[in-house]
Amino acid sequence: MKENFKKLGKFLLLLVLASSCQDDDKSFGDINAPTGLVTSYEIVGKDDANPNGNGSGQVVLHAKADGAMTYKFVYPDGSIDANGQGLITKRFSDNGVHSYTVAVLATGKGGATTTGSIYIEDLLSIFNDPVTTQLLTNNSSKVWYWAQSEQGHLGVGPNTPTGNNYWPEWYSAQPNEKAASETSSCLYDNKLTFTLQNDIIKFNLDNGGKTFFNKDFTYLVEAQNEDYCLPYDTTQDHTVLLGPAESFVPEQFTTGIQMKFTNNGFMGYYIGADTYEILEITATRMVVRAVMGGNEGLAWYHTFTTVDPNGTPDPQYNTLFWADEFDIDGPPNPANWTPEFGNNNGWGNQEKQYYKAENAVVQGGSLFITAKKEEVTNVPGGPFHYTSARIKTHNKFDFTYGRVEIKAKLTSGVGTWPALWMLGSNYATTPWPACGEIDMMEYAPWLGTNTMHGTLHYPGNFGGSANSTTTNIDNPTDWHVYTLIWSPNSITWSIDGAPAYKTFINGPQHPYFNWDYFLIFNVAMGGNMGGTIDENFVQSAMEVDYVRVYQ
Repeated sequence: MKENFKKLGKFLLLLVLASSCQDDDKSFGDINAPTGLVTSYEIVGKDDANPNGNGSGQVVLHAKADGAMTYKFVYPDGSIDANGQGLITKRFSDNGVHSYTVAVLATGKGGATTTGSIYIEDLLSIFNDPVTTQLLTNNSSKVWYWAQSEQGHLGVGPNTPTGNNYWPEWYSAQPNEKAASETSSCLYDNKLTFTLQNDIIKFNLDNGGKTFFNKDFTYLVEAQNEDYCLPYDTTQDHTVLLGPAESFVPEQFTTGIQMKFTNNGFMGYYIGADTYEILEITATRMVVRAVMGGNEGLAWYHTFTTVDPNGTPDPQYNTLFWADEFDIDGPPNPANWTPEFGNNNGWGNQEKQYYKAENAVVQGGSLFITAKKEEVTNVPGGPFHYTSARIKTHNKFDFTYGRVEIKAKLTSGVGTWPALWMLGSNYATTPWPACGEIDMMEYAPWLGTNTMHGTLHYPGNFGGSANSTTTNIDNPTDWHVYTLIWSPNSITWSIDGAPAYKTFINGPQHPYFNWDYFLIFNVAMGGNMGGTIDENFVQSAMEVDYVRVYQ
């Protein structure tokens, strides 16, 4: 009974905390809380033969209320999902049959909120993480290397209930630091291969014959008073078991997944550990954390990449090849840009705007693409309540590989969706997503006031399953430089000259990123990413100072 009261108290606290994130905004006019909140759920795979679902732990959550602009789903562990549609697919990973209570918050004008809940009864989860499996192994075989050029690719910090348990607070290796001495340089020879065989993840460490040992474990080979490279056989294959992580790391700083290596397997640096929590993982970068064997007060951090440090280097793209400085007032230079028109059935994203050429104007040294609340009638698919602009360089500037830099200020207003992106020039004969799509920058204010998205769309990775990574910046409505470096080896995204926040390994295995592309600039309204449009929205513009392509 006491435990039930504790859970109820925690649930009510989550409701209060989630509600407190909404500040009243008097600019919305009358503040009206949504009414008639209705919630429901469906357990994925539930039928007469599987009354608790198919074991995936997936549940489709529904919420609907009159006057709601956004919905939040607050889970028992404190994590939150939010969108404007009131539809979420959530996966619970606790093994076995469990029941859960999910808090639901429907938010209307001015942040006024109506709360409810969903009680999910007897859900079966048999632990299986196809996403992590795919990222680790590419569902075949994938080789990982130490991200030796990154600050903190090896580091250590505390492992205590009240410590900073998600970053190497005490020691953070400098880029290429371990290459400076023969006692440590063997670390960078590591090749860590994860292979999927009959739904089982296998691991092999090729260390070139030497292992970099923490000094506390050198006694296993030859006792030393410092970390040391020593001969050590790592040719044996190991099985990797994925499971829920159990650590002091706050849930917002971890994937919640851990890897346990059988037969004392380890990830290159010998610290007496065989279990590694995955803090971050993308198709090309992974950060793990392991508690040191024999010293539970220490946690070591390793960062890996799929970019071979000894592989063929990327070309240097430093010669300006094409640019538009937007320095002549009027419509965008017709030698460079073609406007697109209409709504085109929501452009595949349920977008609400009607594109007009008049909404793209060059003035005072900048291109302005302006989204407006404006009625358009007597057009196919109409009427429409918003207008905007979309311009492209197709058949005027198409290119393969280079460094693209765009200096821009982004829109404000919930429901706007500015984007700077590229599409495969063969889209007419090789329909999307097979033609490929590279999104340099996408921004949806309702998803997070500072969150930028870098995304790839291609077969197997498109729509809601696209290969996407986010980063945060200060004040998106101020000037920022968005940079994409696209080569035969990789594609990287960065902002304002900072280190790349996303890296994708390119190559012959991805033909859709090795042909001509063209540029597209647009501001959409609403849709799958833009979310519910603020009914008080009037207009907002994306301002572009320049676009430059170097080859």
